[in-house]
Amino acid sequence: MAAMVGSVCVTVTLLMCVLGGQAVDLLRATQTSGNAPSTPTVHCWCASYPNVTVCSWPEPSHSPPTRYVASYSERHGQKVTNQCHPIQPGSSSSGLTSASSSTSQQLWHCHLPNLKLLTDYIINVTAVSPSGSSSHLSSFMLEEIVKPDPPVDLRVSRHNIRNLLVEWSPPPTWAHLDIMPLKYQILYQWEYKGTPKSVNLGPFESTRVDLKGLTPGRAYLFQVCAKELLGLGKCSDWSLPVKITIPRVKL
Repeated sequence: MAAMVGSVCVTVTLLMCVLGGQAVDLLRATQTSGNAPSTPTVHCWCASYPNVTVCSWPEPSHSPPTRYVASYSERHGQKVTNQCHPIQPGSSSSGLTSASSSTSQQLWHCHLPNLKLLTDYIINVTAVSPSGSSSHLSSFMLEEIVKPDPPVDLRVSRHNIRNLLVEWSPPPTWAHLDIMPLKYQILYQWEYKGTPKSVNLGPFESTRVDLKGLTPGRAYLFQVCAKELLGLGKCSDWSLPVKITIPRVKL
């Protein structure tokens, strides 16, 4: 759908996507005048339910000088618009959590504090340059975008000849473990005659697991991810890997 506003062309596209088994509409609006900047690709996640929500978007590699204006509001109810102050890539005030740092792209981001539970929100990020502007609008509910940061301090030690003890610590950014516990999955990988093999175990509510019956002489690579206990949102990115080789049994 397109319309002319003065000398500016406004294009609105309505898409449908499915998040957590629920249909959610995604509204992307683009305004152009001349050589406008590219439309921001915005990704939002909640690293500590319900208080730490971040939206980020990549810095275009080839674009005119651009500034960003970001805001958010409840989709229904009172139409109060809140400003979300964009933070430049690499800023000392960044505080960008590791859920988004796995990419090599330079990311702008902003923080959305004090969001309500079970409430639909709309985020609007507009790229503005001297030659025009383009906007991204999308909707989300806090419970759909929960994604903890990865667990830390992963440790793997021999328990006996064929057993390993795997231990880790919860992500430090998850603020309310007492009332919002996490569950965990373990991924371990190895090679057998040159073919990669892997096993994904869990979920576990404990932060330590005893794995039995592993093969002496084999090297294993371990990682752990964290997810909200009731299953909200997604599992975190995998933790930094730890490699261990089980010694062969001496006869």
